[in-house]
Amino acid sequence: MLLNSSNPQIRAGKEFHLIPGRLRLVVPNLKRNNLLARHLNDCLAALPGVKSARANPSTGRALVYFDPIALHWRTLVREIISASQYLDKNLPAVNRLLRDKLSQPSFANDGYAQAAATLSAPAAQTYPAGNKTEKDLPWHVMNAREAVAFLNSNADHGLSGQAVQHNRRLYGANEFIAQSPPSLFSLLLEPFKDFMTRLLLGAAGVSLLLGEFADAAAITTIVGVQAILGAIQGYRAEKSLAALKELNAPHAWAVREGFKTRVLTRDLVPGDIILLETGNKVPADARVLESVNLMVEESSLTGESVPVSKTASPYRHLRPSAADKNNMVFMGTSVTGGRAKAVVVATGMETEMGRIASMLQQVEPEPTLLQKQLEDLGKKVTKGALAVVSFIAAVGIIRGRPLWEMLRTGVSLAVGAIPEGLPAVVTLALAFGVQRMVKKKAVVRKLPAVETLGSATVVCTDKTGTLTKNEMTVKAIYTNGISWEVTGEGYVPEGDFIPRGRSPGSRDKEALHRLLTIGALCNNAQLTTQNSGQWTVSGDPTEVALLSAAAKAGLWRRDLQNRYCRSREIAFDSARKLMTVICQAPEQETHIFTKGAPDNVLACCTRVIINGRVVPLAIRIRNQILSVNNEMSGKALRVLALAYKPLAHDQNINNQSPQRDSVIGNENLADLEKDMIFAGLTGMLDPPRPGVKEAVDKCRRAGIKVVMITGDQQNTARAIAGELNILEPEGILVSGNDIDGMSDADLAVLTDQIQVCSETTPAQKLRIVRAFKSRGNIVAMTGDGVNDAPAVKEADIGLAMGKSGTDVTREAAGITLADDNFTTIEAAVREGRTVGDNIRKSLRYILSGNIGEVLAIFLAAVSGFPTPLVPAQILWVNLASEGFPAMALVADPPEPGCMDRPPGKPEEKLLSQELSRQILRRGLFTGISTFGVFGASLLTGAGLSKARTLAFANLVLSQVFNVFDSRTSIKQVPGKLNSNRYLLPAAALSSGLLFAAIYVPVLQPLFTTVPLNIKDWVILALTSGSVSRV
Repeated sequence: MLLNSSNPQIRAGKEFHLIPGRLRLVVPNLKRNNLLARHLNDCLAALPGVKSARANPSTGRALVYFDPIALHWRTLVREIISASQYLDKNLPAVNRLLRDKLSQPSFANDGYAQAAATLSAPAAQTYPAGNKTEKDLPWHVMNAREAVAFLNSNADHGLSGQAVQHNRRLYGANEFIAQSPPSLFSLLLEPFKDFMTRLLLGAAGVSLLLGEFADAAAITTIVGVQAILGAIQGYRAEKSLAALKELNAPHAWAVREGFKTRVLTRDLVPGDIILLETGNKVPADARVLESVNLMVEESSLTGESVPVSKTASPYRHLRPSAADKNNMVFMGTSVTGGRAKAVVVATGMETEMGRIASMLQQVEPEPTLLQKQLEDLGKKVTKGALAVVSFIAAVGIIRGRPLWEMLRTGVSLAVGAIPEGLPAVVTLALAFGVQRMVKKKAVVRKLPAVETLGSATVVCTDKTGTLTKNEMTVKAIYTNGISWEVTGEGYVPEGDFIPRGRSPGSRDKEALHRLLTIGALCNNAQLTTQNSGQWTVSGDPTEVALLSAAAKAGLWRRDLQNRYCRSREIAFDSARKLMTVICQAPEQETHIFTKGAPDNVLACCTRVIINGRVVPLAIRIRNQILSVNNEMSGKALRVLALAYKPLAHDQNINNQSPQRDSVIGNENLADLEKDMIFAGLTGMLDPPRPGVKEAVDKCRRAGIKVVMITGDQQNTARAIAGELNILEPEGILVSGNDIDGMSDADLAVLTDQIQVCSETTPAQKLRIVRAFKSRGNIVAMTGDGVNDAPAVKEADIGLAMGKSGTDVTREAAGITLADDNFTTIEAAVREGRTVGDNIRKSLRYILSGNIGEVLAIFLAAVSGFPTPLVPAQILWVNLASEGFPAMALVADPPEPGCMDRPPGKPEEKLLSQELSRQILRRGLFTGISTFGVFGASLLTGAGLSKARTLAFANLVLSQVFNVFDSRTSIKQVPGKLNSNRYLLPAAALSSGLLFAAIYVPVLQPLFTTVPLNIKDWVILALTSGSVSRV
């Protein structure tokens, strides 16, 4: 592909060649230019998603291998052109080249082009002065006509059917390129990567060579069943996740061939003209063409909870953030008010949401703390077993013992050393935790995440919807010189108006009702109740808050609308920061009602009503109003001012006949919003959720640091964090700009003090999480919007929101909070710690039995006795007799005070020193008693089968006693027997399985057992019971 102006012709196959994951192209001026080659190589090496790259000055070509999921090929082309300093001059040629290339049937049908989107407009760039072309400008800089023309569309008629088909081939479907889920076969092979599983398979192979087909079959069957169950579980989880994916609204309204058409969201293409109304979810990135009071809630993308006004006017800044592009709407955001017509400019992976999804795919998942600890334990057990086997084999060979006997002993030792039932027990412990978490409204997607949450040392949480209700609420009112406190939380219209200062008179109450009436009428939101008694809302959250406040005073909008019939509306826009409506009152009296930013409303006012009299708005009164406004703003309240004025009976608007609910343009504002009468101020905020403050305090007592990360401004973040006790006197608040000014090392050092982060971007959230992790913390991160997904995936444990969260974030998270409530996190941490405690109880129980088995075999080998336990017996003990009590242990309820101790440090082992001593001590006594029973029976003339049966029975009964001893908590307080209803049945079942192996004739040959008499059982009761409580 030659990009210089002297050779604009494209010769496909020579200058440009693309297959998925591989790009080769000719770069202008690269030939014999070593400096440019080095520069290109450096730039491409630093580009995320590039596997390898080489710019060759001998041929003038660049060859790049890349990950097509993490890096789109058009982005790669842009980077190469930009690095070559030819972007300004050659981007139109690049557009033509790629369009021509994709239009070729051989290329368009290869499946890869179907997922591609257009180069269209480049990303925001800094352009050299005097070297711009219309097509080089970002979408938000173009005017509406230019944007539509560039996409070969028509604002009135939309795209033709032929154009839609062409663009679909060119740009692909409006959906994300997802990574393929693991296949059932790959899930089946996953368990065989484990050291313990490989050792067991090796033992099965040795048994097969020795002719011990029953032992080999038993070992292989156990390993196979565990692998199959694990694969089925993982496959079902992935299938369930795929069924939950709803990344976009399923349908959208578009104008095609002059008709309003309902189309699937995935079928939208750049150039489509879409229609947006209140309640819609924006289906793709689009440039606004026409806007009537359009308000869009972009918290899922920007983190900012306040809806943003959108207009069709160009925005001249070349590099604004997504939040500042007030003429652009973005995929996944929600329309909270008004309506608009827009042209689609980006779909799929080329949208703002798609770029974040691509960023998410670049975050490599790390093993959880529990997985690391279990892997470490497995390696140690495996190495220990191999060491013991090697030692015994060497001793035996030196003593002249037969090789086959040493191999048989080695197999028994290997099988005895490995806790075959441990994976099932751990899985069951996590499953019990999952069930308990579901009752607490926490849904677990990744099982190991349960225990990881219990080990968390830092919880980074979003503000909106997690700490707060995400329901704006009027909390303060100022009118007629008196301040009112408004009680109640959220949108439910229940609460009172409490005066502050002097006692209110009738004029004060009249002024309060007047202000609430203005707020309810200058309003486009809806607040309705269902038959169930629940309240439903639609529209701008600020306007819903005004409706709720009015309803608390008995002023319902439907009743007010019957008295005041709206005839005109002057829509809110970001320049005026005002909204005005004209209403026809009873007896044909006309009123103008206005609300907006306090400074802007005051600029329209020349009068104020005090004690029922309209008086001039003196400087003293104006200063008093501004003082109250500053006081409210200092408390992080969002302040609105309200004003009104009556319109004379003979006054007409532009001499037009009135039309119900029509919209007035800016040219008609000259006189309407002048000489207004100031009515008062309202202050509102998104209130904290009930119980959050207490949950934060509980987390602090548990040694967990809570950090609030939000896109809101500093004052709002500081006020909410202070109210919830998140921001302490020694803590600090940092903004996104502060974070950008720090190096990663400086940010990591500062994390010890950081408690609140405001005005943060997705990239900054990711840096914050990495900074906390670099200091050795186990980090939990909450998120709801797509902007949170990379940080959620980077964290040790991600927590997604169930109600407000996007599926991109849920996929990245290990746990989803069904109620979006921070209090659920505290409850989930408690369950996570319980899971960790119960796994340790089970490990104490299982490993002490394994040590007993190995020690009994070891003592017999070095003493010259036969092997006391055959592999089939050991497997029966490890999987059946021990398995059920171990599974019962993981059902233990939370221990008292589990939230009053700090979490374990990440570097701590799964088994503490004290727990290791308990396991070793109990295992030694179990092994010695088992060998003692075996050796004594042989020395007293019993046969080998009888001796092995006694050893087998002693080992099982010792573990039956051990299961009750293993419930001793960390504080050495025995657990109450009646608190775990599974324990006694499990112990009884373990004993029953022992009796079956000894007395059921068909099982006796398999386990090399013979029946025992009463005297034998008395001896066994004494030997096994004597080690209890050791």
